[in-house]
Amino acid sequence: MKLSKSQISNLIFLVIIVILIIPQTRKPIQVFLNKGFALISPSIEKKEKQTRLKSYEWKLKDEEGHIFDFESVKGKVVFINFWATWCPPCIAEMPSIQGLYTDYKDKVEFLLVTNDPYSEINKFLEENNYDFKILRPVTFNTSVFDVSTIPRTFLIDKTGTIIIDETGAANWNSDKVRLVIDSLLKE
Repeated sequence: MKLSKSQISNLIFLVIIVILIIPQTRKPIQVFLNKGFALISPSIEKKEKQTRLKSYEWKLKDEEGHIFDFESVKGKVVFINFWATWCPPCIAEMPSIQGLYTDYKDKVEFLLVTNDPYSEINKFLEENNYDFKILRPVTFNTSVFDVSTIPRTFLIDKTGTIIIDETGAANWNSDKVRLVIDSLLKE
């Protein structure tokens, strides 16, 4: 029996649907597709749309229980990424964040924030050879950051102005982002 082109197309479509329904194959496919989106550099906020942080009242905690006071980043360039280990777009952009972190960790304050338990965080970091520090919120002041979707990333200058506010996967290790960070560090 010979299949027609439309029958072959329908069969391929059905196979794709089945693959996306099966939990074990769905996540890797979603991560793969999001890696395509993560090739795009984030947008720089236009001057007239840039906002300044209203407050620095925010506390985070590391795995050892040490409190990180967001107030301590005043006057610094800050990269903040809200993410989760189960989030395909978050997973897709992590290699670019690691690349940026590797080169700027001594110049920029990196805050990678999640609500995931450290047992999952540590497994994720180890499996992917990531060496950035992850923090969990202790307090959350929505006047500082109002995050309802992840990944959500902010690049903040030394005056507290949000230069980049990006929702979704992006290429954080792009030349465009590096040029912006380099200019912010010179200010």
